[in-house]
Amino acid sequence: MLTLTNLKQKIPITVIKPKQVRKPAVLLHSPVVPLVPVPLRPPLVFESVKIQERLLPILESLEQKKLDFPPLSEVARRVLALTNDPEAHASQLTDLIQGDPVLTAKIFKVCHSAASGTPKEITSISQAIDWLGLNSIAGITLALSVQTGVFNDRGYEREIREIWAHAIATALYGKTLAGMIGKNPDTPFLCGLLHSLGKLFVVHTVNQSMASGSIQLSWSEMLTLIEQSYIEVGRQMADVWNFPAPVKEAINLHQHYSYHLATHPSKGAALTCLARHMATYHLDSVAMSDDMLRALPVTAALQIPSNAFDGLLEIKAQIQTQIDFLLI
Repeated sequence: MLTLTNLKQKIPITVIKPKQVRKPAVLLHSPVVPLVPVPLRPPLVFESVKIQERLLPILESLEQKKLDFPPLSEVARRVLALTNDPEAHASQLTDLIQGDPVLTAKIFKVCHSAASGTPKEITSISQAIDWLGLNSIAGITLALSVQTGVFNDRGYEREIREIWAHAIATALYGKTLAGMIGKNPDTPFLCGLLHSLGKLFVVHTVNQSMASGSIQLSWSEMLTLIEQSYIEVGRQMADVWNFPAPVKEAINLHQHYSYHLATHPSKGAALTCLARHMATYHLDSVAMSDDMLRALPVTAALQIPSNAFDGLLEIKAQIQTQIDFLLI
């Protein structure tokens, strides 16, 4: 059983079968380096045997660290290697991108959108890296590469596209917020882009495990599985795919109850926490309002001035253009 042993306590999640027969499951939202106990959400109650049957094998695989992650494309793998190399040169990323004309054209579109309204004119990949930063361009390259066939999203294509849209919006708002508080915007962009990648793998795993002719789970049922497991899935994926340290921390600690446990000086976890709320506001202003954004504890923790939100909300159209370019 996975527990919060590093918090000196064991708090299992309990899965309740029909007729109230209890079976222990797994607590998945444990931080890597906790300093204080983390407030936990109440255990979920599953009345559907179908959901239990899908969830328990995933939890068992997580506990045993036996998840079968698909290999990254060669481009994505090399891009990640560059983000982990403190001696990496922009020229290496330039050479890598220019080897793929389609990817190069897509990145130029994103860069031109980012430079909209400025005197900047992007005419080369090296200029794009100078303008947006190595990690931001690497993140854009990674997003475009991972969206093309790494995960099996059969039957949930529209929903997966929405997850990508939210992750990209999180990355873009995280980058903007970082600049407002004097942090390098490069790393928060990568953190926001990859923080929810575990959600895609949960869908992939369910699809891979379903027998031919099986009735597909509804998206609401799939969301139940995702919320129970995506952070731990993301943690293990980050280890297998060798994500940079601040990205690993953001994956693990981006929730409102855990961002304060992060220690990396980039503040990637806290910025991702706020940026993901801004992404929700951007994509669904009914679920998250302007006033709610300003009142979030993480807003105060990052010392974001209230009037700064006015400027952020004014760039919504520009952010949407970049989201559209990055979605495949």
